[in-house]
Amino acid sequence: MMNEQWLKIYRDEIDAFSEKITAFQRGEIERKDYKGFSGGLGSYAQRDPQRHMLRLRLPGGRLTVERLKFISEAVAAYDIPKLKLTTCESIQMHDLTATQVAPILTGAIGCGILSKGGGGDNPRNVMCSPLSGVQMGECFDVMPYAEAVTQYCLSICRDIKMPRKLKISFSNGIEDSVHTAFRDMGFCAQSNGTFSLTICGGLGNNHRMGVLVDEAVKPSEVLYYVKALIDIFCTHGNYENRAKARTRYLQEILGENLKETYLAAVAAAKAEAELDLEITPAQIVKEGEGEISDARVIPQKQKGLYAVKYHPIGGDLPVGKPGELYQLIRDMKSVEGRVGPNETMYIINLTAAEAEKVLAATNDGAVTEFEYSSACVGATICQQGVRDSQGLLKAAVAAVREASIPDRALPRIVVSGCVSSCAAHQAGAIGFQGTVKAVEGKPQPAFKMFMGGSDALGNAKFGEEGPVILEKDIPAMLVELGKAASAQGWVKWSSENKNILDDIIAKYA
Repeated sequence: MMNEQWLKIYRDEIDAFSEKITAFQRGEIERKDYKGFSGGLGSYAQRDPQRHMLRLRLPGGRLTVERLKFISEAVAAYDIPKLKLTTCESIQMHDLTATQVAPILTGAIGCGILSKGGGGDNPRNVMCSPLSGVQMGECFDVMPYAEAVTQYCLSICRDIKMPRKLKISFSNGIEDSVHTAFRDMGFCAQSNGTFSLTICGGLGNNHRMGVLVDEAVKPSEVLYYVKALIDIFCTHGNYENRAKARTRYLQEILGENLKETYLAAVAAAKAEAELDLEITPAQIVKEGEGEISDARVIPQKQKGLYAVKYHPIGGDLPVGKPGELYQLIRDMKSVEGRVGPNETMYIINLTAAEAEKVLAATNDGAVTEFEYSSACVGATICQQGVRDSQGLLKAAVAAVREASIPDRALPRIVVSGCVSSCAAHQAGAIGFQGTVKAVEGKPQPAFKMFMGGSDALGNAKFGEEGPVILEKDIPAMLVELGKAASAQGWVKWSSENKNILDDIIAKYA
């Protein structure tokens, strides 16, 4: 938790924001100017300017019982109609009125949800492998470092002016769903107790893999490396052209000198600041009895404990679910939630008997691999969106279910409503990016395909750009692909039958 002086300033900022949002509703502030202010507190006006979004910052996606309680109480108190799990491990509240946003921001302080920097040109929510601390085979628990970096970024966010946002992630060294290979800054745990570090990667236009700059970062020195990237970003970043203002463009600006310039900034940070970390990860002393086996149950490295995964279709979290889960787990020792980067929620530290109860409470989510697909909130809500990504995903899921396509015949798809790649479509086995396509001279809703992307640890790659497909044709195309791959499964079939795959896609292009 930040100190009292920081919190006092934060509360004053919320009060000022309350006045701004009221003026915006009266038409006294232009949307662009309002966005520049509201984003710093994690809120934006939606496509309908009378409705607002609030992004709850959850470092590492950690959803404690106290945070779950707050969200459930806020939903009930303000009759919130929509919740969305995000690909940056946050929870967004949608369709809020102007009078609701500030009170929710203030109320969230008590459970440690501080949405300062949740949007705008700030260090964003720090991400972490969702099962860090409990996953079998992991190098070490990286959650404490994600939380420490969050505290540091919040402590300096008022003192810096970056060209644009900064996304930082931590992998536990057994999986990389948080995309350390192509974030602005990606720390990946190694078996020798250090981190490898890549910087200046990113998605969206001109997406880039990150640059490996250090293979042995001491965990105690993580904050120096964060400070150094912020320093060179503020010094060399593009403040004139927002389209070229992310850290990935430092690869062009600094060229071959990027690594040298960065490591010099690290050395300078070590010389001028005292930012050493002393972290002893909390130990889970709980043990369980009995066993449980289910496709949604993951055995933990702690004896007798399990995690249950729950993926509401498209990350569209039923508004009653936080309350239902809170009532269920509030008296279960050491149990908490984690929001993962693929819009999946995990409930961890469960005994077999507890896992059985959580399974029953979360049986309304994804069942097959394809249903674990993800999509941004889309153009019906997002003012930047081009296409209804949620609508496409739900239509595709319905079509695949109706056609009885077997599990694993299709991979997860990733749908972004525009080039911003909020859903990371370039990293999906099949990705879709919202666009338009002219048919008989008239623009029609469509999506550009990306094929063959991966976020596998050590094998990250971007998908190849494919054709543009009309939105209305995509569910049928996916059904045809699923039928063709049914006997072998997608992974084997797609690798051995590329010509057939290309022919099916060409029919719809």
